Amino acid sequence: MRIGVVSDTHMFSRAASLPDALVRGLEGVDLILHAGDWMDEAVVDLFAAIAPVDGIAGNNDGIEIIRRFGKRKVLKLGPYRIGMIHGDGGRSTPDTAYRSFYGDEGATVDVVIFGHSHVPYMEERGGMLLFNPGSPTDKRRQTQYSYGIMTLGERIEAVHYYFDRK
Repeated sequence: MRIGVVSDTHMFSRAASLPDALVRGLEGVDLILHAGDWMDEAVVDLFAAIAPVDGIAGNNDGIEIIRRFGKRKVLKLGPYRIGMIHGDGGRSTPDTAYRSFYGDEGATVDVVIFGHSHVPYMEERGGMLLFNPGSPTDKRRQTQYSYGIMTLGERIEAVHYYFDRK
């Protein structure tokens, strides 16, 4: 299974449409997962035109998105458990994401997808892969826009993709 991973699109305040590089990069994925801060429910339709979509709400999302997706979830995809949370509410976004899915018994998921910081991030910690795709529309202090592709096969593989918006 090939999954597109995005977060922090902040549309339509930061961008009026999905970047062409992102749309091309997501072509052929089986699923798109969005880690929050969509900002407008119409953004769901933009991604749904490419592939089926699921996700969670971020700290900048309104009640419609919160009701539709929730703020935290665990998806069972094949043999893997994928945790999703935006990552706000703590001093360190990766630490907040990690603590959300690591309990007294250890890791409760195989992967944690998160956003909030707009900083691409990947680390294996406590038996979990922590993965933040960055942002394809609001790079903030990053040199490039970004998103991720995660492949679920015999093992989990995740890759960041970077692009300049023209």
